[in-house]
Amino acid sequence: MNTEKQIELDKVKEIWMQLAVTESAKEAVKNATFYLSESQLKKQLKDTTDSRNLMEKLGMPPLQNVSEIREVVMAAEKGSCLLPDQLERVEKILVLIRRLKDYLKRGQMYDNPLACYEENFDALEELREEIYRQIRSGEVDDYASKELSQIRSRIVKCEEAMKQKAEQVMRSNRAYMADNYCTLRNGRICVPVKREYKLKISGSVVDQSSSGSTLFIEPSGVARQYEELQLLKIGEENEVYRILYTLTAMVADAAGVMYENIRLIEKLDFIFSKGKLSMDMDASEPLINTERRIILKDARHPLMDRETCVPLQFEIGGKVQGIVITGPNTGGKTVAIKTVMLNCIMAQYGLHVTCRQADICMNTSYLCDIGDGQNMAENLSTFSSHIKNVLEILSEVGKDSFVIMDELGSGTDPAEGMGIAIAILEELRKSGAVFLVTTHYPEVKEYADKTLGIINARMTFDKETLRPTYQMIIGEAGESCAFYIADRLGMPGHMLRTAVLAAYGEEAVGEFGFQKEDTVHEKKNTARIIKSKKAKKTPALTTLYKRGDSVMVYPDKKIGIVCTPVNEKGVLRVQLPDKKIWINHKRVKLHVAAAELYPEDYDFSIVFDSVANRKIRHEMERKYTEKTIPEEEF
Repeated sequence: MNTEKQIELDKVKEIWMQLAVTESAKEAVKNATFYLSESQLKKQLKDTTDSRNLMEKLGMPPLQNVSEIREVVMAAEKGSCLLPDQLERVEKILVLIRRLKDYLKRGQMYDNPLACYEENFDALEELREEIYRQIRSGEVDDYASKELSQIRSRIVKCEEAMKQKAEQVMRSNRAYMADNYCTLRNGRICVPVKREYKLKISGSVVDQSSSGSTLFIEPSGVARQYEELQLLKIGEENEVYRILYTLTAMVADAAGVMYENIRLIEKLDFIFSKGKLSMDMDASEPLINTERRIILKDARHPLMDRETCVPLQFEIGGKVQGIVITGPNTGGKTVAIKTVMLNCIMAQYGLHVTCRQADICMNTSYLCDIGDGQNMAENLSTFSSHIKNVLEILSEVGKDSFVIMDELGSGTDPAEGMGIAIAILEELRKSGAVFLVTTHYPEVKEYADKTLGIINARMTFDKETLRPTYQMIIGEAGESCAFYIADRLGMPGHMLRTAVLAAYGEEAVGEFGFQKEDTVHEKKNTARIIKSKKAKKTPALTTLYKRGDSVMVYPDKKIGIVCTPVNEKGVLRVQLPDKKIWINHKRVKLHVAAAELYPEDYDFSIVFDSVANRKIRHEMERKYTEKTIPEEEF
């Protein structure tokens, strides 16, 4: 029994989850359940109200996902050196915290309790400023330290000097060059020299062209400066790591504060997600009681269109413990009981409800049986599944439970279903639970009229327009309106009278004023089945010709003898004077039957076999031999 799915709370949770920003808040929404502590529940509802009020005055709070930052801080604590992009993420979160503090501080002018969280945040301004000063665009900035600035300046000068030295060599030896510019190969500045002039340029060969006609040589003067450049780059790398390790140590020292900041962000994200849901659904804060009282004014189903949804007025409590709702199909009975339970359970989750006003009691459990429940996997019929759910509900129900059941006792023989429905209602009444059930049984309505603590209610229906009005009237029993609907839709009067007679007896027939008189029910033209003609019996192909039959082969009109009779595909083999051929039976006509040409026990191998094959066959009949007759000769 999945109550969340049956009353569509799971869909409300999906919408709620999308309004959360952090992974922790999304997980909290997914695992949320109703509160059983009255003080905790009222605190949660107050948070929802406060968050909505704050957003209505200040706009959306500056929140973002912080799950990655927790991993970055943990890496710093373990001694790993944080990379520049990781440090930048820490700096962005600290900026977020500063903006969030400013947002909450502005909320203090409205005396909003959530604004007090501002004091619990620490924006770590010193750490943020150090990271901002030393890390830019995913790299350690040139001016992160004086020494790094000097080293990088010398590197630039050294690289420029190397380039100038290479260009000077090219100008001095222009005749030996394969091109007019120097190039970078394997990290070294080289000049392109024609292979035949290799010895004219002092230096080391670093690479060659794909054709081999050009060699890329690093001049000797450039090589000496390259060694100096490498030493400078080693110094640069050491200084960069020193800066990164220093910043990492600062992050590690602030780990405790960072974890607390992250926890508060995730907590506020969860609180603000409830306020966002309230704003999206145009909901309101309900009153909470422990006196088994539910009052909903202008209640809506949270997932239905606000423009078309008809508000529901509902009240139960005091001496009324259960309500039996009746009315026509598609009259809104199921939506009504779902709306009541969904609003009640949302309130106990600490959420606002889609009502103008609401006073809702706390419950220890929410139990429901809605839908046909047919389970093909377990081979359960609709009725069997209902009974299984009902028994599970009765085993869990208590005086503080809230139960809804749709189409009570349906799916079986009406008389027996009615009896089971009354038995279930009696058990629910004894349990002390608040319950809502829908039914079509008139006997159940009578039971509700006579039983203390249970009353009837009906969903109204406009008999003129054949449309439900989706209004619930508590204290009155409804009717299914099936006869009125059938009458309006054109069912003949004699059929309706037969139906009323069977349902309510002869006295009730006169009470129904049907519109339709007795008319002949016109039959519409329907399609006709066309039977296929029986095919004429034709002799089997395999009996058309026999071995030894003399046949004429068309179109050449040659005479031959049948070697192999016709197979299932309509092909037979014929011996012609010079060869044997396979041919379709349609190209053959019987000339003389074998019975007229040969005696019954005639050996056809004399006609069809060669002398060599006949000798082999004779040997095979007398003794074992390794000789074989080719398959095509059979």
